[in-house]
Amino acid sequence: MQTPINPISGEWLPLLVQEHGIMENEALIFCKVMVMDKTAVVALGGNAILRPGQRGTYAEQMENIQASCQTLVQLVQDGYKLILTHGNGPQVGNLLIQNECTAQTIPIQPLHSCVAQTQGQLGYMIQSSLDNIFKQRGLTVRTATIVTRVLVDAKDPAFEAPSKPVGPFFSKEHAQARIECGETWMNDSGRGWRRMVPSPIPQEIVELEIIRNTFDQCAVTIAVGGGGIPVIENDNQLIGIDAVIDKDLASSLMARSLCIDSFIILTDVNNVKLNFGQPHEINLSELTVAEGERHIANGQFGVGSMAPKVQAALEFVKSTGHHALITSLTELGTALKGKAGTVIRP
Repeated sequence: MQTPINPISGEWLPLLVQEHGIMENEALIFCKVMVMDKTAVVALGGNAILRPGQRGTYAEQMENIQASCQTLVQLVQDGYKLILTHGNGPQVGNLLIQNECTAQTIPIQPLHSCVAQTQGQLGYMIQSSLDNIFKQRGLTVRTATIVTRVLVDAKDPAFEAPSKPVGPFFSKEHAQARIECGETWMNDSGRGWRRMVPSPIPQEIVELEIIRNTFDQCAVTIAVGGGGIPVIENDNQLIGIDAVIDKDLASSLMARSLCIDSFIILTDVNNVKLNFGQPHEINLSELTVAEGERHIANGQFGVGSMAPKVQAALEFVKSTGHHALITSLTELGTALKGKAGTVIRP
């Protein structure tokens, strides 16, 4: 077969269809896969699944996911192979509330089990939405979801200082009542009070080689959902531990481990900002590693919101020399053209 000048234009189609009996639609996908040479880890923020003011019903979350997946499918059509990760803070928080409300009749499940439950549910919802949109566009594209464990250090200081917000926003009065019950709560960037749980640093992705092999065969692989299910090693055994790993830090670790080209963090703001929420707020179009580290040291970014995103991007850029991007889902297409978002560079 003669090598075409431009495979994605379909110049292989006549040979594939006439000489090999391949359906025209499948032949076009084959041509496109041959030039799918851009790889990216895309970390979906909570706004892609649950938006402010929503109760978190299945129908609400599915509608949000379907809208988000339209943009992700376009990325695949533009030549990207994707590994998708997603947050689960609101969903885990809701499960914890359900645990408390039904404790008299149904045994309470540990936090790491709640992480696993939400990882499976959200992975199913995202994969189903992707598959249906690909079919609507007449595309045959392989997708996969991998339940993923992430190893953490049992002696991580995070277990003594909970810092990861989970669940919905509540009033100060509600938070104070829960604090008196022994929980840790914090005002999250002025938007309300949220429960805080331990968030240890991810050390190793247990299913990394499975993810690597799946990524070779699929256009979209969903993995490390919610930062991964936290486990520790004890007597050569992997044991679940109660925590929620930051999904951006875990996504960065995966992107570095798999030598991915691009790391994209999608959140609910278009840019990284200095002086967030203040009269002299500044949108950043780009950020060097040195600048980012200085701003983090100066406390510019919210501990439970933007700080781990910037830190995750910095670690990817320092390790690979590639650029990272932080932007909103709605501005992703524009940001990839260099006209929106914040690019983190060496």
